Amino acid sequence: MTCGHCVRSVTEEVTAIDGVSEVAVSLNANGVSTLTVSSAIPLERGLVRAAVEEAGYHLAPTS
Repeated sequence: MTCGHCVRSVTEEVTAIDGVSEVAVSLNANGVSTLTVSSAIPLERGLVRAAVEEAGYHLAPTS
């Protein structure tokens, strides 16, 4: 699997959530990668978490 595959997988799953207008994934192989989601409506964190998990990855808790 390549980094490009990882980004595409997460982007595809998160973009499928109703209201999502943009997804940006910043991979950091030696640290924490980030996921930025833009939406016209408020999103439930659980929906984003489920989409990321469907892509085969997980979200770390945020403060």
